[in-house]
Amino acid sequence: MPVRGDRGKTIRRANTMVRKERSQGVVPMIKKEKRKTTAWVVYSKVITFWAPGILLSKLGRMPDPGMQQAWREKIALVSLIVLVCAAVVYLTIFLAMTFCPQSVAKTQSNIIPISRDAVTGIVGIKGIAYNFTNSNLGSRVNFKLTGGIDLTPYFNVPIPDICKSTKLKDFRAAQFNVCVQENGNGGCPLGNPDDAEKNYKVEKMPDRPIGYDWSDVESGYFVVNGMVINMTPYLLAVGRTSSGDLLDQAIFAAANGKLVDASILFQRTSNVKAAVDCLAARFGAGQLAKDTPGCFAVNLFNYIALVVIGGIVLTRFFMAVVFQYFLSWQLVRRPPRSKVRPLSYNAAAPWAGKKPQTGAAAGGLGKGDDDELYTIMLVTCYSEGEDSIRGTCDSLCATDFSDSHKLLFIVADGIIKGSGNDQSTPDICLGLIEQDESFRDPEPCSYLAVAAGSKQHNMAKVYCGHYRVGNHRTPCLVVVKCGTPDEQDAPKPGNRGKRDSQMILMNFFSNVIHNDRMVPLEYDLFRKVHYLMNVTPDLFEIVLMVDADTKVYPDSLRLLVNCMNNDQLIMGLCGETKIANKRDSWVTAIQVFEYYISHHLSKAFESVFGGVTCLPGCFCMYRIKARKGDDWVPILSKPAICQEYSQNVVETLHEKNLLLLGEDRFLTTLMLRNFPTRKMMFMPQAICKTVVPDEFKVLLSQRRRWINSTVHNLMELVLVRNLCGTFCLSMQFSIFLDLVGTVALPVAIVLTYILIVRACMTNYNSVSAYLPLAMLILVLFLPAVLIFITTRKWVYVAWMFVYLLALPIWNLVLPTYAYWHFDDFSWGETRKVAGEGKDKGGHGDGAGTFDTNAVPRKRWEDYERKRRRSIKRKEREKQHADDSSSYQAAMVDDSASAGLLKNSVEDSMYYESHPGYSFMGDSSSGSVHGSSGTLPGAYGQQARYNQQYEMQNYPPQANAGGAGYYGDYSQEQQQQGAAHYGSYDDYPQQGGYADQSIYDYQDQQQQQQQQQPSRQRPGGPRDYH
Repeated sequence: MPVRGDRGKTIRRANTMVRKERSQGVVPMIKKEKRKTTAWVVYSKVITFWAPGILLSKLGRMPDPGMQQAWREKIALVSLIVLVCAAVVYLTIFLAMTFCPQSVAKTQSNIIPISRDAVTGIVGIKGIAYNFTNSNLGSRVNFKLTGGIDLTPYFNVPIPDICKSTKLKDFRAAQFNVCVQENGNGGCPLGNPDDAEKNYKVEKMPDRPIGYDWSDVESGYFVVNGMVINMTPYLLAVGRTSSGDLLDQAIFAAANGKLVDASILFQRTSNVKAAVDCLAARFGAGQLAKDTPGCFAVNLFNYIALVVIGGIVLTRFFMAVVFQYFLSWQLVRRPPRSKVRPLSYNAAAPWAGKKPQTGAAAGGLGKGDDDELYTIMLVTCYSEGEDSIRGTCDSLCATDFSDSHKLLFIVADGIIKGSGNDQSTPDICLGLIEQDESFRDPEPCSYLAVAAGSKQHNMAKVYCGHYRVGNHRTPCLVVVKCGTPDEQDAPKPGNRGKRDSQMILMNFFSNVIHNDRMVPLEYDLFRKVHYLMNVTPDLFEIVLMVDADTKVYPDSLRLLVNCMNNDQLIMGLCGETKIANKRDSWVTAIQVFEYYISHHLSKAFESVFGGVTCLPGCFCMYRIKARKGDDWVPILSKPAICQEYSQNVVETLHEKNLLLLGEDRFLTTLMLRNFPTRKMMFMPQAICKTVVPDEFKVLLSQRRRWINSTVHNLMELVLVRNLCGTFCLSMQFSIFLDLVGTVALPVAIVLTYILIVRACMTNYNSVSAYLPLAMLILVLFLPAVLIFITTRKWVYVAWMFVYLLALPIWNLVLPTYAYWHFDDFSWGETRKVAGEGKDKGGHGDGAGTFDTNAVPRKRWEDYERKRRRSIKRKEREKQHADDSSSYQAAMVDDSASAGLLKNSVEDSMYYESHPGYSFMGDSSSGSVHGSSGTLPGAYGQQARYNQQYEMQNYPPQANAGGAGYYGDYSQEQQQQGAAHYGSYDDYPQQGGYADQSIYDYQDQQQQQQQQQPSRQRPGGPRDYH
């Protein structure tokens, strides 16, 4: 029984993190059944009603209806982005102008409150503050002046023009003269208030109104719409209300009822409403020193926004630091023996339990460590130069990982020549390896490509050999997509795109793991992988995907595999990508900090939740299959993922942005949607360097693809409800904020500069005035703290200022250009081919009709049976030619069981005398175990097998480099590994596990077969020790 591994050191998926009641099934993003009329299609046509089809065809040069619909959907998307940007602008700038006008906000900020602590030397006249410290005002009144007193009743205030309106002629209070002896002040002894400064030497304080608290509103005072009215002189002068006067009724009701806020009493009629301004002009004492409801709401919104945005920024920052210092180091450590699981294979497969191939090329590879998982290193090539491809392959093969457990898998995407290259890409790739003489001229094999029309049929050649660098001699396969004979005169025969190159490997492992039907290319790959590695392909568990312009550090592969061993829930990993040409031009210089912060802040934060939303295709690792208890489950090789990732019918703009522009992000999205409880992680200790665009036009083209792909993938991920977390502390909420932040980038930079200007002009006299400045400093300069904590390299602070200077490019130029080119699905200037023009259709466009009979699909045992019959037929023909006199005609057995019978005398005689032809070495048994059933193929097509498929014979390879050579290398590697990662002798021995070899399973399988010679029952995979 295998030992169950830990669930890892990151946040566990407990019931509080993943709510079962909201879990949902995986809905395919790319639906095969297309609905012609949807709400989105209707909206796109409504928003573009002004552009009929004939106008787009004639003037827009878009004769194809699909191009026209893509353009309409682009306009619809841009309209939604404009709405989001407008909402951000309104909430940031115009919300305050609407509910808290500048005049109100300015008045509130300049109010002099009299409140409980009276302001010494300040009095109020008509609601405005006056300083009477040096005045002679005290000698003209019969009472002692105190701070904050309202002196308006002592002045003869002229009746303002607003009170002489015809609407107010029936209201006594509008024009009544209050300067009578009965007003309580003995008339108006101080005269005209406009002459107060000259007559009494008081100093007016402009724009500084007197402010009242609710407790300062005494009898005879009341508040109307935030203005404090002092009606005491009027109430004493008139004595009682006037009959039929609505305004008088409201005044006396407010004064006698002791209703402090009397605003509602003055809303009875339009004339009464108009009289409020008249009362404020004649009897106004000041303003209420409280925010209006609108200003209060605006301030509340600003505080909430600051808390949310600041909380998100700080939370991301601290979680990134925690992950960097505590979590990531626990995952990259060499795993203890308790976490190393035995290798798994498909016990129900027909090749299970057989001996490794005799005379194989892997005879001199030696044995790897027990914790080294079998790994495929996939390098996809298109138009890169020889130096780039060689540098990538050198770095991969030179990693401190046993050659017996890694296989270099190079895919050349078509017979093309990159711009500036002297050789075609396939010639460059083949020139880098030591080809096996027996496979120097392989036959092209058919497979189903990711394309439309007749381009679904493609052919590829599989070259077999080794890649030598230093003391390493790594097994290597080079797959050259050469195209069918009909497309040899085309500009790029065999080219189907990067996604097709990945699908060659993904479909191959999916069919091998499930023992499903294979295309001829996959059977050829099966035999050559087994020939090179001495193990069947179903033992491979990991695939490392690297672009052809990337160089990985020597310990990167080992560190990533350690993470896979330490946490079985990890299904995908990526390391840190650094820039190799950072000083080539200003274009590369502005990208240095952008790469750094996207890894150490964004991806580190997402790794705490195990939900990195994008594993970069230049350097990432996926788990092909994962152990789950005593069983295994397919991960990258899951048929649902292979089927959706290999979609060849891509019609809508959304689907094309998903599949044609950002394959890497789309694959990550697929993995998260299909396995929301598993983890996608970032490991900062695993490092690679890549070459970035050094010209602005290339950067513009690259970021157009990345930004558009990001928007459309986030639109899919935000709908996945059962991601880790709950509410604001969830990956779904974080993805939503990323989506809004991405589409609002153009206005974000504009608002940033507006905020900077306002920060320079603001008079900081309250806490709320500091909020925008605090938010600005938090967003711009917190990354500098992260730099110091994570790297302690001050040079990155300099790169940060270079990045900040280029913010208009990152936040305005690039996103605006990308959004307007939503309907451009080409790779543009990123990877140029000699003589290539611009193709806006992207990969996958094709004409003609695909013939399903062109690509046969059979099971492995069917291919093997045919191959063995062919070998026997050729041997009999040879015997007949050597000894025609004694030749006896032999009947060729074409039955279904031919070549697969137990203890076949002909088989044993032939394979013992010709070991090089033996594929599985049937020494004791030639039976094929029954399959436990199959899953539907990735393409779901029923191919008719009416074509013959002949595989060439594989003779043995001489010595394959020598065992002594690799024996020395193995010891040196073990010493280096022990010094760098720790020796396995330090770990406790468990049941003799330390002496276990990965190949011991073959001897045990033979013993089991001898003890139980009966046919094995179909079932799940078994563990071997």
